[in-house]
Amino acid sequence: MACNHHRLCLSRSFGSSIASLSSPLLPSRLSLCSRTLASTLIRLRSISVSAACFTWDDVVRISDSQHSSRLSDDLQGFFEKIRVCNRGLEKQSDFLPFVIEDQTVGCIHKGFFDDHLKRFSNVFIFTQDNSHIMLHPVLRTPNERTKAVGDVVKCLGEEVIPGIRKELYPVASSFGAPVFFSLERAAAPYFGIKAYGVHMNGYTERNRQKYLWIGKRSQVKPTYPGMLDHLVAGGLPHGIACKENLMKECEEEAGIPRSISERAISVGAVAYGDIEGYRYKRDVLFCYDLKLPEDFLPENQDGEVESFRCIPVTHVADVIRRTHFFKSNCSLVIIDFLFRHGYIGPDSLGYLELLKSLRSGDCS
Repeated sequence: MACNHHRLCLSRSFGSSIASLSSPLLPSRLSLCSRTLASTLIRLRSISVSAACFTWDDVVRISDSQHSSRLSDDLQGFFEKIRVCNRGLEKQSDFLPFVIEDQTVGCIHKGFFDDHLKRFSNVFIFTQDNSHIMLHPVLRTPNERTKAVGDVVKCLGEEVIPGIRKELYPVASSFGAPVFFSLERAAAPYFGIKAYGVHMNGYTERNRQKYLWIGKRSQVKPTYPGMLDHLVAGGLPHGIACKENLMKECEEEAGIPRSISERAISVGAVAYGDIEGYRYKRDVLFCYDLKLPEDFLPENQDGEVESFRCIPVTHVADVIRRTHFFKSNCSLVIIDFLFRHGYIGPDSLGYLELLKSLRSGDCS
C-alpha cells in the first residue's frame, strides 16, 4: 500500500511541477539536465526521490534572467511555497486525536490505525466512544512508553515507516510541556506528533549588500538529495536545548566554531501543517540569524552537504519565488528573513496575508 501511495503522490505532483518549470518566469536557456523535469518534481511531495539535477550555474541564471523583478512587485511565488508546506489540511477529519494523560499529543489517521496499529492492542487502544486513540494504561512511565512504541515502529519497519534513523523526538502537548515519551523521528508524522527544529540564516555584508550562505545537499542523502538548503538546519532531538543544538549543527554542517555560532540571534519561529496519505507533519521551526565575517568560508564536516555558495539575498529570493530548488521548509524561514530585513514591505500587495501564513501551523 505504501508503494502504491508513493507512486500516486509522484503522479499528482508531476503536472504542477511541469507547469512551474515551463512558466514564462523561467529563462529558456536554463541548462538543466535531460531528466530535470522528472527529478524537479521533488516538489517535496515524497520523502525520498531521485536527486535534483540542477547546478549552481542554473541557480545563478534564475536571478540573472531578464524576467527578474523587484520583490515587492509579485509575492505570488512566495505564497505558492507556503501552500507547498501546508497541503491536505481539508483532510484533518480523517485523523483521530492521540491522547496521553488527557493531553492531545498528536493525531493518527484512522486508516493507519486500522491497517498497522490495531493489532498492537497491548500498546494502542481506542476510547470506549472511539473518539480518540490512547496508549494502553499499563504503560505508565515515559521509559515504558518509549520502549513499547519503539518496538512497534521497529516491527513495522522501513516498508511502513521509511527513513528510520534511530533519533528520538520528544512527545509533548506543546513546546516545553512535560514529555510523555520519546518517538523515532521518522515516525513522528505517522503519529501526528509536533516536531521542532532549528534553522539558521547565515549571512554576510559586502559593499552594503547582504548575502546569504546557501548549501546544496549531498546527492546521496536519503531525503531531498541535491536540493538547496540553509547554511545550518536540523531537527531538535530529545534532551537538548535549541541554542546548544544549533551550535552543534553549526560545527557539523558548516564548520562554524562555537566562538562564532554563539553569536547567533533567535528571531522567532515559523509553523506549518502538511497532510500526505497517513502522514500529518506538524512542524515548528525556530529561526536564527548569524552575521558572519566577510572572509568566512563554510566547510561541511558530516558529509551531508555537497557544496556552499554565498548569494545576494535578492537573488536567493528570486530562486525561491520562481523554482522548487529549495527544500520546502527552508523557503518559509528565508521568506521570514526577507520580512525582517526589509526586503518585503507593507506596500506589497498581500503583505499581511503572507506574513500571517508563515505561521499557518500550530505554533505552540
